[in-house]
Amino acid sequence: VGGDGYNWNFIGGLVIGQLSVFMIMVIFIRFFIFADSSPNSRDYSTHLRQNRRPKILPSSVATTEKILEKTYYNVDSHPSETLDWFSVLVAQAINQVREDVRTNENIIKSLNDAFISIGNMPKFLDKIEVTELNIGEDFPIFSNCRISPSDDDPTRLEAQIDVDLRDNITLGIMTKLLMNYPKALFAVLPVALSVSVKRFSGTLTVSLRTRSVLKEPNFSPGSTKSNVNSLNNSAPGSSSSNSSGSGTVNTTYLTFSFSSDYILEFSINSSIGSKSKTQLLDLPKIGQMVESRLHKWFIDRCVEPRYQQVPLPSFWPRKKTTKEKDQNIPSTSYGNT
Repeated sequence: VGGDGYNWNFIGGLVIGQLSVFMIMVIFIRFFIFADSSPNSRDYSTHLRQNRRPKILPSSVATTEKILEKTYYNVDSHPSETLDWFSVLVAQAINQVREDVRTNENIIKSLNDAFISIGNMPKFLDKIEVTELNIGEDFPIFSNCRISPSDDDPTRLEAQIDVDLRDNITLGIMTKLLMNYPKALFAVLPVALSVSVKRFSGTLTVSLRTRSVLKEPNFSPGSTKSNVNSLNNSAPGSSSSNSSGSGTVNTTYLTFSFSSDYILEFSINSSIGSKSKTQLLDLPKIGQMVESRLHKWFIDRCVEPRYQQVPLPSFWPRKKTTKEKDQNIPSTSYGNT
């Protein structure tokens, strides 16, 4: 009997000891590991305010000097790049555009419609028709790429690239001059004009710029449908917002321009009059006037200090933009890869 009492006392003590250890562990975990669930706790509210937004590191963007340092690029001693790979890439893109033009039988009709849609056409000028289209067969060569800080903004890097193109890109048109005096269509004078780009050479400057633009509902960076009116008239660092919740958002643009010492050579052929009668060919005044207008058009849009800007799309990987190579269709030509 004494042995049985000893065993029961031992079992009871073991159970009580295990329960005590379990209770101590529960109390420790509850009060030392888990946070207080009371929403009225001052410490808990302070903790929530401090940790409501996750931190994004690093806290600042890299400077121009840091970018050059981490990419091991010395603007003073680094040799210029040949950009052969870029010339091949651009050549493939241009070749695909030319192939699309050749297979599109409506390209001439589209050009004719574009001339018809020109507003404020003078009444003495008949409709313009395309008679010749040569899309060329050579490709631009990019070379001698240099990276350096921008002259107008030292915090922005820009690439200066030499571009050279020698080709024969031609557009020929035909129209008629209408003499409506002393009566309508009193006389008609046929006019034909052919403009060919023979050579272009210059220095291309490419850089990235960030602009603040007005944010619209369902705005996505890089979208061409978004309002891209830059806030040039607002004070630096200012932002705009309205009652609908829209404000401003930073959008990155690819900008490019050409130096003023570019070379653009044309070959202009003209004819005035009917072939069956007296015809004036290649009048110098007409060639000079057309070439001057073409140079002015190019300078007003692409020559420094003016530049073109293209909004960059979002490059974040998305499911809808994910594609897979078709393993059942082998590549038939190098140019289609």
